[in-house]
Amino acid sequence: MKKEFVKEITPMGEDFAQWYTDVVTKADLIDYSSVRGSMIIRPYGYALWENIKNELDMRIKETGHENVYMPLLIPESLLQKEKDHIEGFAPEVAWVTHGGTEELAERLCIRPTSEVLFCEHYSKIIHSYRDLPKLYNQWASVIRWEKTTRPFLRTLEFLWQEGHTAHATDEEAHEETTRMLDVYASLCEEILAIPVIKGQKTEKEKFAGAKFTYTIESLMHDGKALQTGTSHHLGDGFAKAFNIQYSDKSGALQYVNQTSWGLTTRVIGALIMVHGDDRGLIIPPKAAPVQLMIIPVAQHKEGVLDFAYHLKNRLSKTFRTDIDASDRSPGWKFNEHEMKGIPLRLEAGPRDIEKGQVILVRRDTGEKSFIPIDDVEQKVAETLEDIQKSLYERALKLREEKTSSVLTMEEFKEVSAAHPGFIKAMWCGSRECEDKIKEETGATSRCIPFQKETLSDKCVCCGKDEKHMVYWAKAY
Repeated sequence: MKKEFVKEITPMGEDFAQWYTDVVTKADLIDYSSVRGSMIIRPYGYALWENIKNELDMRIKETGHENVYMPLLIPESLLQKEKDHIEGFAPEVAWVTHGGTEELAERLCIRPTSEVLFCEHYSKIIHSYRDLPKLYNQWASVIRWEKTTRPFLRTLEFLWQEGHTAHATDEEAHEETTRMLDVYASLCEEILAIPVIKGQKTEKEKFAGAKFTYTIESLMHDGKALQTGTSHHLGDGFAKAFNIQYSDKSGALQYVNQTSWGLTTRVIGALIMVHGDDRGLIIPPKAAPVQLMIIPVAQHKEGVLDFAYHLKNRLSKTFRTDIDASDRSPGWKFNEHEMKGIPLRLEAGPRDIEKGQVILVRRDTGEKSFIPIDDVEQKVAETLEDIQKSLYERALKLREEKTSSVLTMEEFKEVSAAHPGFIKAMWCGSRECEDKIKEETGATSRCIPFQKETLSDKCVCCGKDEKHMVYWAKAY
């Protein structure tokens, strides 16, 4: 039956990857460009990103950060200054070798990230403890030459924000790393209705050149994990490479301690795969470009369109409201706006006008309510709030259902094959065991959660004494 709603979308259970591709294209989020692995973000998709961006930008500024903008191109010599950093990004770097018809004397890297640009700038403007902290953020695009691509999840070019800060002490940098991870977690949970697990990446999975990396991890509907945002404590390694020093209160020279943190258009992919269904998108009201879509029924009849536009003008004062007054049939409109994930639909026809009521239809449950005209603002507000809450609770329930604990490698293999999702298992801390788990199960370490948990005293892989409980999963 579900296929009858939107025939263009492949059912999730049939082919999840194709379902995802169908949703992002049929719901007008993106189009493919002529460059492999690049996407055109269409107005509806960009409006969704703008809502996320504006919400995050406000939260970043509330924590005392200022927005700046750094150049797109990085000289090769500058990129080479931090050895671990360049080695980590080398396979993904795109290079500019010619300007016009002339070969450049030095190659220019198209930024994969901007640590070195901020470091060069900080080395020029930080001199004294009075100059600290420096709390900068930029909104930009970056290029990473990915081998396998998928819209939003992994593309050659993507949009993001990247914060880069400098602090007097290691402790202050640590506080910043934690604070910004909490900002990302609250954005995902409160605005996108995506529950996340906060934790630390292993040495293998941390950001190239960082002292350590904190992450938020979310679970998709198909049981795969997605790294949704990261915050890196860089320590003083970059400061030493770029000679970023300041005079402390005693006049002694000290190196700054730095952080960097980023969240990308990848969160749109997370939103799609956490909340979507066989009809298409389901967008949480707080993130939705359109929260309420008005559909006039039998709009050719006298008074119907006037009534619908009156409602639009009235409700637009409180909610992001639109109206579909096209000449398509009501059924087509219902399917179209359900596919686009609009949280709430308002229907009004001649009989409703006569009865002094409207019909509200929820996207998440399909539930219909008949609402007196005088109560419509209150009921819309209550329903949107309930949809937001319900989507989060539904996603959290799914995550809990798809989270397993294992004590042996045999259990690990069985669960990984039969029940995709998060797998909790103890780990000794060795790279060898981490690599072996990936080789034998396909699962990678997602994070060491901040809330310590002990399942046993032995590593799931080698049987030696455990050091951490780790969330593992196959991941995008």
